[in-house]
Amino acid sequence: MNTDADADAPHPAAPKPPASVWTRPQRRQKEQLTRERIVAETVRLLDEEGLEALSMRTLGQRLGAGATSLYRHVASKDELIELVADAVYGEMEIPEVTDPASWRPALRAVAHTLRAAGLRHMWLGQVLGQIGMTYVGPHVVDVTARSLAILTTAGFTMNEATQAMGAVSSYVLGATTAETGWLSALRRNGYEEKDWLNIVGPTVVESTADADLAGFLLEQLKRNPEEVRLENFGYGLDLILDSLQARLTVRLAETAAEGQQADTPRA
Repeated sequence: MNTDADADAPHPAAPKPPASVWTRPQRRQKEQLTRERIVAETVRLLDEEGLEALSMRTLGQRLGAGATSLYRHVASKDELIELVADAVYGEMEIPEVTDPASWRPALRAVAHTLRAAGLRHMWLGQVLGQIGMTYVGPHVVDVTARSLAILTTAGFTMNEATQAMGAVSSYVLGATTAETGWLSALRRNGYEEKDWLNIVGPTVVESTADADLAGFLLEQLKRNPEEVRLENFGYGLDLILDSLQARLTVRLAETAAEGQQADTPRA
């Protein structure tokens, strides 16, 4: 073996860790401008004006600080997006479950608290679509761990729980993003939801050749549109929960059968 040649051979460089605000040491904060203030003001800016209005310059003006001061605490706009997304997850209330039978209402509560956060902060779905769910933040980790605990307490394996939670989250974020897109468009054009439906709805009904569908649409136009959206969301969520319930029933039955076989004495 040529040890000298091995010693001279270049070693592959270690992979560079992905850039993230959570992997970079935070500066000591002595001045009045802190990361917490920056994040809180960013959330207000996004709620009021949307993601398109966010820039370090605009944010600095709102905080009465220059961009240089902001960069002392947040290295980039991408880091800022990570921080505000994690802050929103910190608003979510996740129930703790000790009774395996209560997993379904608990998971429904998780879905509804995620939807509520998305409706409060209409930019959230767009942000998560940009950065994905692979970043790490303390509130995201906490919400994820608590949500998975609901499913593992019910009897799902950790792998199944992770996949199930991914399916629920994808549904909630997709449905909520569609809702917020609709509501944002109404707001931009100065319409209330009910008023817009009263204007456009009759035209849609008149263009419908199917009498049953036309009658259904007419009845829907009489309802509170917010209640209709909530009902439609709940229906889709129940489809997922029904599927998970069926899978869990099979898993628990298989586990019980395996336990009986293990306890049966051999002849």
